[in-house]
Amino acid sequence: MNKKYFFLILIFLASTVFSQEISEQKVDVLVEKTLETFNVPGIAVGIVHNGNVVLAKGYGLANIETGEKVNADTNFGIASNSKAFTTTAIALLIDEGKINWDDKVKKYIPEFKMYNDYVTEEFTIRDLVTHRSGLGLGAGDLMVWPDGHDFTPRDIIQNIQFLKPVSDFRSKYDYDNLLYIIAGVVIERVSGMSWTDFIQKKFLEPLEMNRTAPNWNTLKDKSNAIAPHVPIDGNLKVIDRYTNPIFDAAAGIYSNVNDLTKWVQFQLNYGKTKEGIQLVSEERMRELSKPQTLMPFATKEPYHSLFRAYGLGFVVEDMAGKLQVSHTGGLEGIVTQIIMFPQLDLGIIVLTNQQEGAAFMAVSNTIKDFYLGLPERDWVKEYDELISQRKGDADKITSEVWETVEKNKKSKQPETKDLIGTYQDNWFGEIRISNEKRKLRFTSKRSGQLKGEMFYYKDNTYAVKWDNAYLHADAFVFVQTENGKITGLKMEPISPLTDFSYDFQDLDFVKVD
Repeated sequence: MNKKYFFLILIFLASTVFSQEISEQKVDVLVEKTLETFNVPGIAVGIVHNGNVVLAKGYGLANIETGEKVNADTNFGIASNSKAFTTTAIALLIDEGKINWDDKVKKYIPEFKMYNDYVTEEFTIRDLVTHRSGLGLGAGDLMVWPDGHDFTPRDIIQNIQFLKPVSDFRSKYDYDNLLYIIAGVVIERVSGMSWTDFIQKKFLEPLEMNRTAPNWNTLKDKSNAIAPHVPIDGNLKVIDRYTNPIFDAAAGIYSNVNDLTKWVQFQLNYGKTKEGIQLVSEERMRELSKPQTLMPFATKEPYHSLFRAYGLGFVVEDMAGKLQVSHTGGLEGIVTQIIMFPQLDLGIIVLTNQQEGAAFMAVSNTIKDFYLGLPERDWVKEYDELISQRKGDADKITSEVWETVEKNKKSKQPETKDLIGTYQDNWFGEIRISNEKRKLRFTSKRSGQLKGEMFYYKDNTYAVKWDNAYLHADAFVFVQTENGKITGLKMEPISPLTDFSYDFQDLDFVKVD
């Protein structure tokens, strides 16, 4: 055969293979297996490729109590996938000449104050959104998590100075929600609009994301929306959704796969709408996926990643030689993921109404493997085995704690008279330890869901079991003494699987009464 024609045939065959789309049937089978394996009621999946919507479909139930089904218009809380809306909003303000990434935060929020004067004066808009502040993972999240608290953005700006660093400024990646909330305040002060109005008018309306809202409270039609679900003792329960607007700029948006395919295409088109209107300049949009803060990573099969970093509202990393731009999001009873491969003009959206992250990972990995041309792999099985092991290890730890508590109930308990009283943390506020009907109680003054019974564990340590079991965040309480007198309390989660936003370890209570 003539070599010229041989190579033409190879090129034709290669282009045919890589232009193929994953079949709807393959995704159907994958998602149904995922729903069953991970006990997830409902999932929605969106895929965009080469400018077209390949799939936008819902699976399973939106609410196990009502039996409503998920479809492509069903709204989910997208949680921290909202962060990219905040950074894209800043990019738009830069285009308008109103702000710059490296402007100092104090220029717009004069009352802003971090843990030392140097960091306060040098802290930039870029620092707000790149997780390199020096604060620890989820530092101060108890001011926004769980819902039912009375903290405001003003409180966060006031109290963030009291959070202690765990690393040098700009030296290390540690995920942070509070600074995104402050970034939302910057947008409000620069634009003269609330964050919700800015997102609505500048993005949702021009992109015709008509069923999307900046938060649950502004969602006009709530008739087609998921309920969040949490497993408690092996059974799924519908829980109250997070509705506090304090979290909006970090995690507030409610959307659906039909609308999110438009958002993903807007990102892949570097700021252009489907009509070709350049809402945000290409230069600014490309900046969003440039590495800013290096993140830990492991080079392993099948992706053999060579780097991982946080950009501006996105995680950017090498996946089998292609750039992946992505983010995940989690609220109580909801976890989501958005993935983009700019070189492949590919976007993948997976939304779920249960908080097991392995579910969206199994779905998205399978889909991206298809488009990356990687061998098929049973990600559902692999993640099922992984979480079973992790859950088994965590259950062993927590079981031993509560077994010790039960054992100690049969022996003489320590005197708790001196433990009763009011304790103050300089950013979280007051908690009260009380004796109610011969039961020791822990009650937070400002965070209504953080109340529960305290039990003696051992030595100077108690264990608190929250009244709301779906928090999955029972905690140790360590009694601090000086010269035999109780002076304060410290805390930490009992289970290693406790969500990082329960940052009990950052609390330092002093007894005041």
